[in-house]
Amino acid sequence: MESRSAASSPIRNLVPADSLEGLKQNWKDDLVSGLLVSLIALPLCLGIAMASGFPAFGGLITAIVGGLIVGPLCGSRLSIKGPAAGLIAIAIASVEAFGKGDMNAGYRCTLAVLVVAAAIQMVFALLKWGRCGDFFPASVVHGMLAAIGVIIFSKQIHPLLGVKPVAKEPLPLLVEIPHSLSVLNPEVALVGVLSVLIILLAPKVLGSKGKFVPAPLLAVLVGVGLSIFFDFTHPHTYHFAGVDSSIEARHLVTLPAKFLDGITMPDFSQFFTLTTLQYVLMFSLIGSIESLLTVKAVDAIDPFKRRSDMNRDLLAVGCGNFVAAWLGGLPMISEVVRSYANTTYGAKTRWANFFHGACLLVYAVFFAAAIHYVPVAALAGILCVTGYRLAAPTHFKECRHIGPEQLVVFTSTIIGVLMTDLLVGVVIGVIVQLVCDLVMGVPLSSVFWKVSGATSEGDEGVTIKMPKGCSFANVIGLKRALYGVESKAVHLDFTETVCVDHSFAREVHAFKVDAEARGIIVHTRGFELLEPVSEHPQAARRVRTHPASSHSASHR
Repeated sequence: MESRSAASSPIRNLVPADSLEGLKQNWKDDLVSGLLVSLIALPLCLGIAMASGFPAFGGLITAIVGGLIVGPLCGSRLSIKGPAAGLIAIAIASVEAFGKGDMNAGYRCTLAVLVVAAAIQMVFALLKWGRCGDFFPASVVHGMLAAIGVIIFSKQIHPLLGVKPVAKEPLPLLVEIPHSLSVLNPEVALVGVLSVLIILLAPKVLGSKGKFVPAPLLAVLVGVGLSIFFDFTHPHTYHFAGVDSSIEARHLVTLPAKFLDGITMPDFSQFFTLTTLQYVLMFSLIGSIESLLTVKAVDAIDPFKRRSDMNRDLLAVGCGNFVAAWLGGLPMISEVVRSYANTTYGAKTRWANFFHGACLLVYAVFFAAAIHYVPVAALAGILCVTGYRLAAPTHFKECRHIGPEQLVVFTSTIIGVLMTDLLVGVVIGVIVQLVCDLVMGVPLSSVFWKVSGATSEGDEGVTIKMPKGCSFANVIGLKRALYGVESKAVHLDFTETVCVDHSFAREVHAFKVDAEARGIIVHTRGFELLEPVSEHPQAARRVRTHPASSHSASHR
């Protein structure tokens, strides 16, 4: 498939190789991109680790392994591997569940969970389940990310203000925000608020120059300057506006003086419990889904139109997670912000990920003392913005624009995650989407119906028959049928279809865009007879008249 894509592309002779020969040809572009991405990754790795209940050093370990070990092995060219905000909610919940007040014990037990979850990821890849991420409805994934955004914001707003909250769960933490505002630590809060303002305003002020001084790095540098000015390195009490506040060691990042001193081994003492099973499933399933979806998104903006090997990528991530967990690192996925930045900075091959990991290794070994001056509030500010962006009100508006049923699925997933956990919340979202599809007219017998391959082939191209009801559960079969096409013309036959949900319509649209880039002409037969539920181009569709009359009309 990859070779056909390259062959049909007008830039076929310019597609960079991923071999050592490709490294020789593109090392300058990949090195520059890797260096710039590492500057974004450094504060994010530290902040994500601490927000997850891990030592800050654990975030660097994961990114280093993701670059140096996973980078040359992964199935995607431009994605960056490392810790991601999307897994903070699972990680901190696991640390707290196992630790029961002892965060270090919970951290080591969570490492044991990650070892097994990584092994399961590798099994997923060997079983060729890399495409299973396509099973989950688009709005369920969207809702899961929005819920993660709420969780991140609820947990990070308090350290941003310099306050240690009493609550542990997201909703009580949100309720506790007014109290934290009333007792905030002025100097710490100043660092946190400035961090937020820099993240929001720096890209607008700096414009194109901003890519050479990433906003997260700028926020950290300003935070370091303030931590020196306010003498954060020495615990003390100060008086401001009639109130005494204190600066403590917890307000600064702590890294081991020597790199090897930061290595932490897993603790399997609590392994055979239901809690372990719960978190093994969450880390392996949610981590795999998030990573695969990121790879899919990055493929869409690859200037060379290359398609990643999802199973190979999942296997590489599993191997990376296995190594990182034995060293004390966080769970690793393909991270979306750094991956998009990698593409923007002009990376050509997967070696950019390798250089990103190498740069972070240099920082961890030679600049640990300097990193100690980074205020936790600055990192919390970065993560608060990340959380807000994941759960911003505009996402609700976007879902409503796609269709009312997508807003229901999106909102149900968010509520499910916040009231239970990520895994149960996602299952709730999938069930709600299934119910919506059935209500809209998808026959129950069609829910898991396999999309047929090429049913006819002639001078006019290949025809692929669509099932009577096209739902999210058919997307895997649809992709298998579509991307196995050899012809220069494809006819998608919807003449017997009565309903198409958003996830299915979204995949059809994505195939059209990809096919056009590869010189394949795509025709949809009978699709125009299905009436969309909204004006969105990828909205769900269904027949408004009796199917028989519509189909007969289509043949006339």
